[in-house]
Amino acid sequence: MIRIGIIGATGYAGAELVRILHGHKDAEIVWYGSRSYVDEKYASIYRNMFELVEDECLGDNMAEMAERVDVIFTATPQGYLAGILTEEILEKVKIIDLSADYRIKDVSVYEKWYGIEHKSPQFIDEAVYGLCEINRDKVKNARLVANPGCYTTCSILTAYPLVKEGIIDPNTLIVDAKSGTSGAGRGAKVPNLFCEVNESIKAYGVASHRHTPEIEEQLGYACGGDVVISFTPHLVPMNRGILATEYAALTRKVTAEEIKVVYDKYYGEETFVRVLPMGNVPETRWVEGSNYVDIGFKIDERTNRIVMIGAIDNLVKGAAGQAVQNMNIMFGLPENMGLDMVPLFP
Repeated sequence: MIRIGIIGATGYAGAELVRILHGHKDAEIVWYGSRSYVDEKYASIYRNMFELVEDECLGDNMAEMAERVDVIFTATPQGYLAGILTEEILEKVKIIDLSADYRIKDVSVYEKWYGIEHKSPQFIDEAVYGLCEINRDKVKNARLVANPGCYTTCSILTAYPLVKEGIIDPNTLIVDAKSGTSGAGRGAKVPNLFCEVNESIKAYGVASHRHTPEIEEQLGYACGGDVVISFTPHLVPMNRGILATEYAALTRKVTAEEIKVVYDKYYGEETFVRVLPMGNVPETRWVEGSNYVDIGFKIDERTNRIVMIGAIDNLVKGAAGQAVQNMNIMFGLPENMGLDMVPLFP
């Protein structure tokens, strides 16, 4: 039985970790960490856990937690883990970090885009970028996994095979992505109030969103060079889901059948990536509540471009589900253990 601690258990991603791990037969949460709700019963904060979780919330003492658990999930703001992580902690426990603290290898890029000083850059090189379908062999032996962001997971997986095979020019890539409001977290913010979000859609972080360098770095590894993309996120009035519509110039003339073969080459054996039949396009409603990524595409012969579309649940494959998938890999368990949730509908 894997003993688990969660710091940030009362945020949206933390609560999703609790929900998923509650159904994982080889996992036991022994520490529900929350700075805001110490000594309060977890089920009083999330009533869906009434009579399912009897524990009270504890604090966020990572050094003490490391003595009691096998793995710690940190569902915390940027800068938190980097500010407290030590070698002594990493010698005792594995860590899966849902923030961006160790996702970007160039510390100066991290500090520029996130606007904060990185407090423990000595761990950046060791951290494994936990995009399971691409880096699972590295994840297997990792002590520290940087769980990818939600926009980045969807954006990278949607374009990765075509970048890797040189079928598209990655420097022409435009990513137009939409997210539900849970992606902004549970904290009270005026722009996320019902009356501010309902019956509206808005772009934000235009030409400046901090997930941009993460996407560029990972696609750069795929093509073996520097990549510069245009990424624009949008907020839409729904609870969950991300839809990324991506446009790129083709490097040569290809047929839809050839593109499908490439996607199947990379994802045909993947449990959680579903490449849709040609002519079908992903919708967030068909992945909601699940760890699946749905991908579709259409060649635009008139412009010599391809349109790639990906859909995920931002709280599952975009956060907690992928974190559990990483945990399974790290502990030698079947990758889908605890994650075989059928998408919710309606």
